[in-house]
Amino acid sequence: MSAATASAHLGKLVEAGLVGMESVGRCRYYRLAGPDVSLALEALAVIAPPLPVTSLRASSTAGALRRSRTCYDHLAGRLGVDLLEALLRGGLLAGHDGTGRPGRPVRDGASGYGHDVDYRLTDTGRETLAGFGVDLDRLPARRPPIRYCVDWSEQRHHLAGAVGAALTARLFALRWLRHGSTPRVVHVTEDGSEGLAATFGLRPADRPGGTDAPTVPEGS
Repeated sequence: MSAATASAHLGKLVEAGLVGMESVGRCRYYRLAGPDVSLALEALAVIAPPLPVTSLRASSTAGALRRSRTCYDHLAGRLGVDLLEALLRGGLLAGHDGTGRPGRPVRDGASGYGHDVDYRLTDTGRETLAGFGVDLDRLPARRPPIRYCVDWSEQRHHLAGAVGAALTARLFALRWLRHGSTPRVVHVTEDGSEGLAATFGLRPADRPGGTDAPTVPEGS
């Protein structure tokens, strides 16, 4: 589309409060207004008709998004749900098993923030995360520490909330994760594969995608 058309569309999104805009010199930078907007887009993806895959690149991108991506500021996809399950297995989190509740009345949708389960951080979880470099005392006061999302591609739970965001930021800071070909796609590095196994019990065999999801060598 033309620049004028794009500007008009962006203006409507800003006016509706869905997108924020920041002017820097002659440039304008746009971003989603917040995590609720991101979750709304995730929910719409569930009912949106799938786009036809017309190239190898499109197929690879779609697979990468399902394998490991960010959901606003925390991990999602198979990597996100596997990490949550590893935290539960290790006793860092408690409250449920990372799945929905088939056959019972639920408030959770097909994707987005969940409400049916109350996950909580255990004493072991606090100690482990503090030792890992996540400062639990400096989490945003207005954001719930522990939340979960129903992952749109996996239909299981991944960790959200302030703890999920802080943990994801720490993984990037350690270069255990790196961004992929698109902003939301992430890859586990070689150091990350070893570190996730040693720290959280998320071993290479558990890593999303198995043999079709190799780690990314540092510097590649």
